[in-house]
Amino acid sequence: MYFDTHAHYDDESFSEDRDSVLAALPGAGVELVVNPGQDAETSCIAMRLAGKYPYIYAAAGIHPHEASKATDEELGSIEKLLRMPRCVALGEVGLDYHYDFSPREQQKEALYKQLELARSYDLPVIFHNREAHADSLSAVRAFPGLRGVFHCFSGSLETALELVSLGWYISFTGSITFKNARRAPEIAASLPSDRIMIETDSPYMSPVPVRGTRNDSRNLKHICAALSAYRGISIEEAAAQTLNNGKTFFGIR
Repeated sequence: MYFDTHAHYDDESFSEDRDSVLAALPGAGVELVVNPGQDAETSCIAMRLAGKYPYIYAAAGIHPHEASKATDEELGSIEKLLRMPRCVALGEVGLDYHYDFSPREQQKEALYKQLELARSYDLPVIFHNREAHADSLSAVRAFPGLRGVFHCFSGSLETALELVSLGWYISFTGSITFKNARRAPEIAASLPSDRIMIETDSPYMSPVPVRGTRNDSRNLKHICAALSAYRGISIEEAAAQTLNNGKTFFGIR
């Protein structure tokens, strides 16, 4: 059984068949899914999905692309969601210096305010980092003891090992199946088995052999197969390890 630790079923690309896709997941071996938000509105949609499907949980947060929305009112709405029992994490939050849809200082301000919320409610953090490695690590170091995962990991082995030393997790997407994923094999093989998770980041990041199509959690099997090959273990063992890691990280029994 698989745990998709990061999927966006609130996305409009699922507007025509969302319920049929989600209903099919258990039959495809998907035991659990976490749906993070990008702002208060999408976080509320994630909460509604978590209320409808017993195998879906939500995370609430403001994505760096939406940092301009991080007003006191918006943050207050996020805080209310963090108190709800089906909300298992703060996220998706972080820094994105690739697109720079929000000014970098605004991104950092929104991030630090939200990390304070995670600390206040003792919740793990789903962290988005794109081409902002130094500032992202600085944020992690500024909150010692905070638990988190760098989703869709794109950094170096050195960054991954430092994050693990700080108690954080690393999550892999379909990108580890790509031919140009040069660093993924070494990183996946080098990390402790209890600090690895997998995700689809649906509807994005579709793995080989379905690259270029809309992604969903049924494609976790391809990601898990690549991870197992890099680590020299069976697919079943990789699935069990990442499932247990996800349950531990999010506090799901």
